[in-house]
Amino acid sequence: MDDEKKELEGSEGQTKIPNQKELEKELSEYLSKKYGNRVKVISPFVVPRPGEERMDDGQKSRHGEKGPDFDLLPEELEAYLDGFVVKQNDAKAVLSTKICTHFNRIKYYNKTSQGAKKSSVGMIKNNILMIGPTGVGKTYIIKLIAHKLGVPFVKGDATKFSETGYVGGDVEDLVRDLVYEANDDIELAENGIIYIDEIDKIASAHNLIGHDVSRTGVQRALLKPMEETEVDLKVPHDPISQIQAIEQYRRTGKREKRVVNTRNILFIVSGAFGDLTEIIRKRLQQQGIGFEADVRSTEVPWEILKEVKAQDLIEFGFESEFVGRLPVVVVFDELRKEDLLEILNNPNNPILISKRRDFRAYGIDIQFEEEALDQIAEMAAAEKTGARGLVSAIEKVLIPFEKTLPSTDIKYFLVTPDVVRNPAGELEKLLANPDDPARISRFQDAKEKELRNIQAYIAGSAENFRKNSGLEVGERRIELLSALYLKNISDIDSVFEDFKAMYQQIKIEEASLPEKLEVSVSFEDSAIDEIIHQAIEKDEEAGTLAYQLAKKLEYGLKLVRDRSGIEHFSINGEAIIDMEKFVNDLLKQYYHEEYGGPIPNFKVRD
Repeated sequence: MDDEKKELEGSEGQTKIPNQKELEKELSEYLSKKYGNRVKVISPFVVPRPGEERMDDGQKSRHGEKGPDFDLLPEELEAYLDGFVVKQNDAKAVLSTKICTHFNRIKYYNKTSQGAKKSSVGMIKNNILMIGPTGVGKTYIIKLIAHKLGVPFVKGDATKFSETGYVGGDVEDLVRDLVYEANDDIELAENGIIYIDEIDKIASAHNLIGHDVSRTGVQRALLKPMEETEVDLKVPHDPISQIQAIEQYRRTGKREKRVVNTRNILFIVSGAFGDLTEIIRKRLQQQGIGFEADVRSTEVPWEILKEVKAQDLIEFGFESEFVGRLPVVVVFDELRKEDLLEILNNPNNPILISKRRDFRAYGIDIQFEEEALDQIAEMAAAEKTGARGLVSAIEKVLIPFEKTLPSTDIKYFLVTPDVVRNPAGELEKLLANPDDPARISRFQDAKEKELRNIQAYIAGSAENFRKNSGLEVGERRIELLSALYLKNISDIDSVFEDFKAMYQQIKIEEASLPEKLEVSVSFEDSAIDEIIHQAIEKDEEAGTLAYQLAKKLEYGLKLVRDRSGIEHFSINGEAIIDMEKFVNDLLKQYYHEEYGGPIPNFKVRD
């Protein structure tokens, strides 16, 4: 490797541009090793003329140094998380605060070029360590935050990495993955989030025979990326990046050095840290503080982890420099049965949403009775795996139905307590009597109860939606939002976004109507609501539907304009519901008063 490197370096230490034959030879050798003699390089390469050879640092391809525009406040992010994550109040508060501060600080210092330069000197990043049992939502909450902020997100497992130069994945590969997630937008990737799970597994204290060099090496390999370093996107062990570099040279005749600076990349690591409780307990007992519980029992006292300090993590097996790169520590609460039931009753929970979509794929509408959800939560709590237990419990109950019902004409399925207790027996009863009136009645009751719960939840979230969108949410819009939720089977936040998008489509179409119609019209909010209602029922684009409805009204409104002199018409909800009545009422009001005689009867033209 050293000899090859020397051959490629010039007298000034810069890497020379290979000529055409060298490039073809290198690529051919790689492809021959990979695919044998089946592949041959025949593509011509562009070689720069003498005097034109130059290096491109890759920075010119960026969109500037300002980065994405973050404006979310901690309380706004916390309110968003409250809609999805049950319990974990302390964790949500800390994560919302520190993550918002991280990205808003980037925004603040990027306002001026001088600020951006000074911000990296001695800056302490809000990298985060999350501690908590499995299944409490550690990964889920970070995915939600990344989605809300609109930044790229990658997740890695600490046990899969090794120190750079050894066998295994390179920790810098996560940075390269971030560029992939950002669709090759380096600027966006430099403002992303890297999440590393199972971080407790790389503590050297876990090695039973002496000091574990490889685990310590991984910790040290993470130090520079977690603070600030430049990661080269082209690496020897990645043939794709090598081929991309050759293709770039073939197209442009230039070598491009593409690097990612990790200064603004937020690193979040997590682990269960069950064995850490004994270290904390010993320290607290030496200080004369309680916690006398036997941590060697099968039940881990998770509350004690909230007393964790840096010295505990160092004793656990982390390098002091590594702990210093993680100034924010968040401890999650263990989920109990009542918490799991609350998750199931939350309209945003992805577990039931996923199952509804699974059955909807076969045209089957599934409903859950409250007692059935209570039993599922009890089953999950017994597994001691948090929210993951809910998934396995629901699958255990529903797989027989998911397998059999698509082959039948059954389109409505109610999950009752009996279904949870005896899936096989209840499946036989359902198949034997699919049209049981009592079961259908219970299904309708469950559906109506779900609708009321959704409407109540939306009403409670209406104020946040108003602040974020500027749209008021009255009773009619609560009905529309609920209908949109049941139609799309998605979380409430997505429903709000969909409604806002439909509203904006109508307003955009409204602005273009003067060019398309011979009359001037605008839509009142009541009309917009009715258009959205029809769009939901007909599964059509709201903007397109708005134009079609306005076009149907055009002829009648021209009659009114010609006789009354009115130049602009404000369309209300009643006009959308009954166009003929709306126009005829206008004609009665103006035509008869001004001209007398018979009143023409307007009919809607399709």
